[in-house]
Amino acid sequence: MDLRNLMIPNTWHASWDFKVAVLGLGKSGFSVADTLVELGSKVTVFAAKAEPELAELLDVIGAELIRSDSAEALDPSQFDFAVVSPGFAPSHPLVQKLTESNLEIFTDIDLAYRLGDKVKRPDWITITGTNGKTTTTQLTEAMLLADGKRVVACGNIGTPILDVVREPQGYDYLVVELSSFQLHYSHSLGAKAAAFLNLAEDHYDWHGSETAYHQAKAKIYQDAEIAIVYNVQDEKTRQAAEEADVIEGCRAIGFTTGMPARSMVGYVEEFLVDRAFIENRHEAALEICSAEDLAGFGVLSEHLKANIAAATALARAVGVEASSIRRALKDFRLAGHRIELVAERAGVTYVDDSKATNAHAADASLSSFDSVVWIAGGLLKGVDPKPLIEKHADRLRGCVVIGKDTQVLEELFRTLIPELPVRVITGDQTMVEAVRAASQLAIAGDTVLLAPAAASMDQFRDYEDRGNQFQEAVRGLDGND
Repeated sequence: MDLRNLMIPNTWHASWDFKVAVLGLGKSGFSVADTLVELGSKVTVFAAKAEPELAELLDVIGAELIRSDSAEALDPSQFDFAVVSPGFAPSHPLVQKLTESNLEIFTDIDLAYRLGDKVKRPDWITITGTNGKTTTTQLTEAMLLADGKRVVACGNIGTPILDVVREPQGYDYLVVELSSFQLHYSHSLGAKAAAFLNLAEDHYDWHGSETAYHQAKAKIYQDAEIAIVYNVQDEKTRQAAEEADVIEGCRAIGFTTGMPARSMVGYVEEFLVDRAFIENRHEAALEICSAEDLAGFGVLSEHLKANIAAATALARAVGVEASSIRRALKDFRLAGHRIELVAERAGVTYVDDSKATNAHAADASLSSFDSVVWIAGGLLKGVDPKPLIEKHADRLRGCVVIGKDTQVLEELFRTLIPELPVRVITGDQTMVEAVRAASQLAIAGDTVLLAPAAASMDQFRDYEDRGNQFQEAVRGLDGND
């Protein structure tokens, strides 16, 4: 290891007289540069693409911009350490050059942990998983807020985390959503409580292998203090919990959509209960809420029930009262495009789950309905959708295929379910035509479900744009049919 990097401090209130290379100039990249310049570091940002406004602001704050991300653009010997944006995969030539030079690599998450004492050092609650991260993060935030804590959700969502730690009033807790990209580069974060929600096939192209993806996710548990929260119904998360290197006294707490055993949070009939954070957990359970309290969630899928249980486990780990959790759950409303009920037309229900960007999320979505006309497709990211199609063949009324990898899906449907009506949609009005085709395939009692099992960037700006276009197209059916 480069001995220079052993001097990097763990406090805002120290000298940060360093030369730092920052890779990437998105929102997080700019927040890194802005923070380090404020601390007194000399910052050089490497980015092949840069929004004009951010590039101009970079000049204003006194950081240098190199409009390149090629390996030749950077000399590691000129820097004390580097901060890498999650968009840079380990295979990127610039990252490889940094790694080969033994220059230590950080993320904005690492810096936020080190610099969190600018006002007062908050406790961290960290969350990762292939799916459900954002919902669980927002749920946990809501539970702590209902308990009177000053808290904010950040990390992979919302305000850049370095902007959060510079907030003048400070926070009691940060609830930090972490992607596998962030965790790959991150060092120990020492959370009070950490949750690993689930693991499914995704992002293998970025990480290089299933093992590397799992190892990145499992880092969420390292040096946790009070509780590591795992999914009872996901063996990979249990394995990560068993192998975790945590602070002595830290407990492993399971969450489940079924009946919980001791040291778990789960469901007994229509009640969400805690058998982890009560004294007589060997023989009793504490009621958190009932199904009636969860009515505002709309479609209460098994996946969503799991997210609620995980957030409850995290909140209880840091002492949140059951009454506060119940109040938060009664008032909570999901962010858009997550199994969102859009409309009912002629007995057909239209549901937007554009956030289902991989097979695992689409599986949870499809499992929530009995008879589905499925709108699927996009960028499959090298993932094989065959097991997903086989599992749900009996519930499909029809399928409308969109996106870049239409040939892959079309061939699978032809081979696996040859009798299933399949429509392939291309062109500029993809979503309008897809919704129209789906409505023609559906009959009363069916659900037209947008759960693409694929990324959106081939045809849409992002999953939100895809979902918005779906909802607009559904509303437009009144004028078309």
